[in-house]
Amino acid sequence: MNRKNAGRAALAALPFLLALAVDLILFATRRDRLPAQLASHFVGNGRADDHAGRTEYVVVTTVLLISMGALWTLMAAGGKFRGRAHRGVIASGWAVAGFLGYVMAVVLLINVDAAVDARGRAQDVSFPLWHLAAALGAGALAFGLGLLLAALLPVPEEPAGEVPDGDGGAGGGERITLATGEVAGWARSAGSWWLPPVAFVTCAAGVALLFTAGWAAAIQALLFGLLLAAFARPYVTVDRRGITVSGMLPWPRVRVPLDRIETAVSRDINPLAEYGGWGYRIRPGRTGVMIRSGEGIVARLAGGRDFAVTVDDSATGAALLNTLIDQRRTDH
Repeated sequence: MNRKNAGRAALAALPFLLALAVDLILFATRRDRLPAQLASHFVGNGRADDHAGRTEYVVVTTVLLISMGALWTLMAAGGKFRGRAHRGVIASGWAVAGFLGYVMAVVLLINVDAAVDARGRAQDVSFPLWHLAAALGAGALAFGLGLLLAALLPVPEEPAGEVPDGDGGAGGGERITLATGEVAGWARSAGSWWLPPVAFVTCAAGVALLFTAGWAAAIQALLFGLLLAAFARPYVTVDRRGITVSGMLPWPRVRVPLDRIETAVSRDINPLAEYGGWGYRIRPGRTGVMIRSGEGIVARLAGGRDFAVTVDDSATGAALLNTLIDQRRTDH
């Protein structure tokens, strides 16, 4: 990891470490005023209906914040985000840390000096639902702070492009001129503005369900939110390996080998009409990664199937693919 990536990773991890430190300090300074069994699960009206030990609270808080911090650190250090997208990733991590840190702190504080029954369980403890709104507010403030701090770091720029000058038009069969033995690659992010907020809201809903509906419902929302976050800003690469579409994490990824591609074009794509919706789509005779409507690369594969991905500057990517296909055929 180079120095710049280390700085981005540190900035991504910082809010989760701060949130964890605050929650653990609150626990340490109020431990003697806590019941043996804290109210930890709350129904729709905010009343507690389950309890957890003090050690369990510390373990859950630590695992939750450390695992989320590790996820955001990996995304930030992966180097797949450019320009404003990079700042957005950093800021969204601060928002998640602010939200989770606030919720876990409140769960602790409402148990301080609570009456206990004969088994040491907290009694008459409630989680007022306005705290969820306050947690979202804390997340919003943390988002702004993270955005400000991210602006102080050098921002990764879009790849200048290893592709030399050439015709990158949108017509079918366009080529880019490469010298003999020259290596070229092309990469662009292919995100949509609405996916990161949806991922954040889904994760927040999972945390809320954790305290209102239990682990069974919460884990589904959290996993779905993390999956959305992982593919909120897909990264499309064209090189001698073919087309690769990856998310914020090393896995999952979609790769179409170059030797399976016959030709490629750039054209406008309507995901709903052509693929039945957004995301990773499988339809008779075609598959694709659809993040938004608009221009994209459509590759005709051996056997007659199509693979498509919506991405900006798709004309250059399609033209380079055709050039690389020609080179492969010449080499063979």
